[in-house]
Amino acid sequence: MPLGKEEILEILRLLDESRFDELRLEMDGVKLVLTKGAAGATAGIADPPPAKTSKIEIQEAPAVTEVPEGLVAVRTPILGVFYRAPAPGAPPFVEVGSQVRAEDTVCLVEVMKLFNTVKAGAAGKVVRILAESGKMVEHDQVLFLIEPVA
Repeated sequence: MPLGKEEILEILRLLDESRFDELRLEMDGVKLVLTKGAAGATAGIADPPPAKTSKIEIQEAPAVTEVPEGLVAVRTPILGVFYRAPAPGAPPFVEVGSQVRAEDTVCLVEVMKLFNTVKAGAAGKVVRILAESGKMVEHDQVLFLIEPVA
């Protein structure tokens, strides 16, 4: 039985409250490696977004499941907290109307104080932003819609 969002969040909470710095779990062919307090995790990010407390809140919002024809979806590769900017008070990586290249960073997703960059994956114009900064996002959730360059 695969781990669901609730189980993963409970594991994250337990690790965060424990004296351990790392958890490795292999189950049904899936490897889960969680680390907390890694000093190098935020290297290259000036003033990362503020760390969350150990309280985990999930706000259910209707997720976009169908991508309109002609648009490219930028999805989150992991479950975590979505940030549009590299630091509090800094301008967002992108806005609606921003032109992006495939390799451009469009946001950060934080898991256990580790910040993961999400790339646009396609060159074009950002036409919709579908997640709210500072809120939880699920694995494979659509974060942005991009109108690709023809």
